Amino acid sequence: MEYMTGKMATDTKELSDILTGEWEGQTIRMHGAIHRIRDMGEVVFIVLRRRDGLVQTVYEEGRSNIAIKEIREEACVEVTGTVQSEDRAPNGFEIRLEQIRILSLPVEAMPIAVNRWKMNSSLETKLDLRPLSLRNIRERAKFRLQEGIVRGFRDYLCAQGFTEIHSPKIGARGAEGGANLFRLEYFHKHAVLAQSPQFYKQMMVGVFDRVFETAPVFRAEKHSTKRHLNEYVSLDFEMGYIESYEEIMEMETGFLQYTMQLLESEYQKELQILKVRIPKTDQIPKVRFDEAKRLVAEKYDRTIRNPYDLEPEEEALIGQYAKEEWDADFVFVTHYPSKKRPFYAMDDPEDEQFTLSFDLLFQGLEVTTGGQRIHDYRMLEKKLEQRGMTDEGMEQYMMAFKHGMPPHGGLGIGLERLTMKLLGEDNVREATLFPRDLNRLEP
Repeated sequence: MEYMTGKMATDTKELSDILTGEWEGQTIRMHGAIHRIRDMGEVVFIVLRRRDGLVQTVYEEGRSNIAIKEIREEACVEVTGTVQSEDRAPNGFEIRLEQIRILSLPVEAMPIAVNRWKMNSSLETKLDLRPLSLRNIRERAKFRLQEGIVRGFRDYLCAQGFTEIHSPKIGARGAEGGANLFRLEYFHKHAVLAQSPQFYKQMMVGVFDRVFETAPVFRAEKHSTKRHLNEYVSLDFEMGYIESYEEIMEMETGFLQYTMQLLESEYQKELQILKVRIPKTDQIPKVRFDEAKRLVAEKYDRTIRNPYDLEPEEEALIGQYAKEEWDADFVFVTHYPSKKRPFYAMDDPEDEQFTLSFDLLFQGLEVTTGGQRIHDYRMLEKKLEQRGMTDEGMEQYMMAFKHGMPPHGGLGIGLERLTMKLLGEDNVREATLFPRDLNRLEP
């Protein structure tokens, strides 16, 4: 009888094995895809692409078991050869080839030059050919950094006593109302795709006190801008027994500090590939919504046209102001007008025209919306009545408040927007693996 023990027995080597061990002059086996073939005449350099980086191998006629004409770029191979130090090679070593075993061969030429450092292709071409374009080293590095952001979010919140939840993405109604819902038939019933996990994460505060989720959300907005997607990943958390909405902002600041340190310590290779500068997170300023509008209107000679919301141009100017005046990459804008926030947002008891809510702007782009929620059932009923709404379709949500809920609040972070600004890109699709927008439903 054979048993699985969870221990993978293999004699193939990882890049990390070579970099941390004494392998000079020793024969090893390694897997990879052929990223580039550079024929120099007497020798041929075959660069392998692996999940952990590039490895240079050296092919010499007559020394290997197969002819060079049998090898093609993007073939998956297993190579055997001798490790030699070489300062000019990626990672400071190369493998002098003795054997090449072909695991798979491409059947046609690549339609896009993924082995170039920077692909000279339009964004639309890269998205049309996404399974291939992501093989490019720089494209791939973007999503390694994005992984680091999600990892930082999860690790930091778990260390702060949060419980990870997974809420349904098909529901009876939206959490925020409005017309931007994807509607579908669900076994002869009307259903919608979730705009947000808002109702569920609030209900779960009554169970776990502190919860978080990383999951897709859906917005049926008929727009085609560089900052919007119809499906994106939202990093959400909700925390109970708060005394102030500022506790939510402090928690997000702590997450950003932890995550940027994580990227610097464990994603240095990707940061260098993409020439990413880690933004300042040691202190993040906060400014009231009405004050922020006034400051940028005065400094940049701009007329305030919409007193109830921030226009994209205003967000950009607030980011510019924060950098110029406070040397800040991030800025919290607080106290948004009540009429522009959902019914569950807690009004400021000192002035009910405004809410105890905030947005976080990163270099002039809103990446987070959050704030304190109404936790009192009677107050929720009153707010619904004031807005001409009923609790139809929200009975399960309201049930939690009928039976007692702690003071709480939370936020949602747009993962792709945060990644986009970190990378210095100007289109959110550059930071999305497989974008879903007004015109794109595949791949």
